[in-house]
Amino acid sequence: MAKTKELSKDTRNKIVDLHQVGKTESAIGKQLGLKKSTVGAIIRKWKTYKTTDNLPRSGAPRKISPRGVKMITRTVSKNPRTTRGDLVNDLQRAGTKVTKPTISYTLRRQRLKSCSARRVPLLKPVHVQARLKFAREHLNDDWENVIWSDETKIELFGKNSTRRVWRTKNAELHPKNTISTVKHGGGNIMLWGCFSAKGPGRLIRVKEIMNGAMYREILSENLLPSARALKMKRGWVFQHDNDPKHTARATKEWLRKKHFKVLEWPSQSPDLNPIENLWRELKVRVAQRQPQNITALEEICMEEWAKIPATVCENLVKTYRKRLTSVIANKGYITKY
Repeated sequence: MAKTKELSKDTRNKIVDLHQVGKTESAIGKQLGLKKSTVGAIIRKWKTYKTTDNLPRSGAPRKISPRGVKMITRTVSKNPRTTRGDLVNDLQRAGTKVTKPTISYTLRRQRLKSCSARRVPLLKPVHVQARLKFAREHLNDDWENVIWSDETKIELFGKNSTRRVWRTKNAELHPKNTISTVKHGGGNIMLWGCFSAKGPGRLIRVKEIMNGAMYREILSENLLPSARALKMKRGWVFQHDNDPKHTARATKEWLRKKHFKVLEWPSQSPDLNPIENLWRELKVRVAQRQPQNITALEEICMEEWAKIPATVCENLVKTYRKRLTSVIANKGYITKY
């Protein structure tokens, strides 16, 4: 049953005033647009307690005192990995005996919720400083003239499928409501791809273990054709991360001879590369088509990559400045991107 809205103090006082001048409960209800039962309850309360104010309600007192709440809140703020058991012991030493569910309820009232810790790249102080420097120096760059690139692995039966289903009780094992899994993901393929604000560039499958020579061959065969297809402006910039294959002396020399302008990249910064978002888009699209073998997986990857709208790429690049401001706001640490 829905909870009724509480009457204002003015309305309650008006009911009493009208009652005192001799009006009936029905007449008062009609005049104020209230139910007769509501008017009667207010009048009875006034006759009994000589007030229309809310009276103290009954209920069990809170197990943890305000001082205890402050103590456990301060503890988890300093160390978010503190367990409920640790907090129970802390309170017990202070003379308060509570259960773990009470700890959870109390912290939720303080807007603190137990969540799985997010896995992020390990950032050393040198990485944090490099990320800050990158964000500050490139805040106003022309990101629409950058080609972003990366490699990714896509598993045949990976973790990119939808995880929630609508089903009836006891139907959890119906084939429509399950996700098939096999050991080691059932095989996978490695892809190299690139994109710019104008849309996806080339996507190719890497069929062997990639080394520096193979990486340079991939760039030789796919980078310039992608730049031409994307109609990049003169002086466009190439982005890749600091993988050893990318930063090898031979690769740097090859890029220099080809006169490619390369964006200096801070290590441990996948959140700064918008192609990671594009990979996620691709993996979700591929999982929805449920490929059953490696050949189908490769074909579907190519088809879905080509279907990604240019507007998706445009929006990723258009909002890139926000990533940099987030890095600055987070003092160089990992951002939500």
